Amino acid sequence: MSVERKEQETPAWTAPKNSDLPRKREKLLTIIRRQSLLQNRDFRLASGRSSKFFFDMKRTMFHPEGVSLVTDLLFDAVKEEDFDCIGGLETGAIPIVAALCARSWPEKPIRGFFVRKEVKGHGTDQRVDGLLERRSKVILVEDVTTTGGSAMQAVNQAQQYECTILKVISVVDRLEGAEENFRAAGIKFQALFTWRDFS
Repeated sequence: MSVERKEQETPAWTAPKNSDLPRKREKLLTIIRRQSLLQNRDFRLASGRSSKFFFDMKRTMFHPEGVSLVTDLLFDAVKEEDFDCIGGLETGAIPIVAALCARSWPEKPIRGFFVRKEVKGHGTDQRVDGLLERRSKVILVEDVTTTGGSAMQAVNQAQQYECTILKVISVVDRLEGAEENFRAAGIKFQALFTWRDFS
């Protein structure tokens, strides 16, 4: 085969698909199960319901490998999307949003924001902090979803900025109505894991 022919058949280099994602997902599942899944006690959820199990995702988000894995998997889930900003409700979304903003640079720089549950009464005295601009296309993140009520607080605040909510992504969905409630509100929903992955 001539050199010229060989050069014509050699494709241009493209970034490889991340074939490491399944391994990362399994490793993250193990970390969440070990660090964050609490069982055999009575827990009060944000929805007001009681439960015998609880995902304390702060214990994963402040775990060095855990936060890296969460960030890699979430970044892979959003990097092809056409959006302006990523955010969520305090406090669960704050470490996720901050880590995603850092992970996104310089490949696909993502601006972030978070929504307070109530105004703080000093400083700017506003519920939205960070870099949310009016009429932005927004993706919202949560650490855990139950009925989706917490994320809807962030949805409502972003909509007051005339933003378009593209979807909500949760690290863990408890399968207690969030998907149905988001669907009823016309919002796409995605979860990295559900309760079934741990049961």
